[in-house]
Amino acid sequence: MSAQQLSDLIRFVRHNSPFYRDLYTSLPPHVDRLTDLPVVDQQEFWAASALHDSRVLTGPLSEATVYKTGGTTGSPKFSVYTRDEWRTFVTSFGQGLVDAGLRPGHRVADLFYAGELYASFLFLLDSLAHAPVDNVRLPIGGGAPLESTIPTLRDLAAQVLTGTPTTLCRLAEQVVSSGVRLDSVGLLLFGGEALFDDQRRLLAAAFPRAEVRSVGYASVDAGLLGRPVPGSDARVHRAFTPYAVVEILDDSTEEPITEPGRPGRVVVTSLFRRLMPIIRYPAGDRAEWTGTGPGHFRILGRAEEGVRVGPVSLYTQDAQDAVAAADLAGHVVGMQLVVRRWDGRDGLVLRLATAPGDDASGDAAGGREALAEAVITELEAVRPLYPDSVRAGFVHPLSVEWARHRDLAVNPRSGKLVRVLDERPTA
Repeated sequence: MSAQQLSDLIRFVRHNSPFYRDLYTSLPPHVDRLTDLPVVDQQEFWAASALHDSRVLTGPLSEATVYKTGGTTGSPKFSVYTRDEWRTFVTSFGQGLVDAGLRPGHRVADLFYAGELYASFLFLLDSLAHAPVDNVRLPIGGGAPLESTIPTLRDLAAQVLTGTPTTLCRLAEQVVSSGVRLDSVGLLLFGGEALFDDQRRLLAAAFPRAEVRSVGYASVDAGLLGRPVPGSDARVHRAFTPYAVVEILDDSTEEPITEPGRPGRVVVTSLFRRLMPIIRYPAGDRAEWTGTGPGHFRILGRAEEGVRVGPVSLYTQDAQDAVAAADLAGHVVGMQLVVRRWDGRDGLVLRLATAPGDDASGDAAGGREALAEAVITELEAVRPLYPDSVRAGFVHPLSVEWARHRDLAVNPRSGKLVRVLDERPTA
């Protein structure tokens, strides 16, 4: 299926999708500009998109593949693609893999997760099969035991590893601790979540000859978002023209941002999906235009990835910045925010992971204690409401819990690192 003209798509969904018909009911009969359309409300969209009696779909669910997605709401929903839509999806993404560094004859290990209606493993495998260069596909999966994955990678001389940063880091930790060499690996392609500098250090220790790049920017709910832009910043992508339109909107006014360097939230319109239309749909991320090329934008992280601890709002990026500022020697290779409640108050624990054999200094206990204090000092400096709330008796003091990367909690279905663990009891 070729990309549709926007005006044709709008007419089609107004006629065939009850959800979009109601959403656009106050608009003039003929609309052909995205900025004339309202941004989709995520909660209303998913409330209307049950597989039975869906008000979003434009026709009966008689030919499609169903995938599970958390959307940006955290609870699983279902996205559907017809066979033609899926072919367009993977063919376009496959073309972007060349920008990511895929070369003719590359042996590529697919370490994304499969099963339970999850899309990433099949999506990457199909994208490789539809890529414009020959390649050898190794469908290992992220759920395979590391004890068997590593020999397979070695015996088949895998040159490219693809997976979530969490999966790649767990593999890297096992490679480092076991002393195995995988010298054939020259390219690591990550996707599904952000990659931080602390994780890069662990990957570099395990795969010193490998470049680390984005596999591309897409999601099963929003569809195509961005293809990699070759260069040093793996966060920079460009839209999959003509199959998708990416907008960056002002947080307050929802007006499109056009100037470089001004952050806003990402909204996407898919021009090839007709059964489950995606028009001005919030992708759940923040980004900024770079001004370095047509349609180039830099992903800045999840729009609302954070936690509330008592009266204090904290974001994962705050904690990442604090670790980066305090850990100049690069001991930390992973981080997780853990929220707990005891004695009638909330408390935040920073779970920090170090590489195998690294105790944060020559003196394990003293080195860890000093680094923990430095991280807490940095975080309290950027979020002074937290120490103020401690003094007021509203929350417990910040604390640090040390771990290995394999101890960090992950989503059992996707294999992605759970950035925030809320262990507070609920009624």
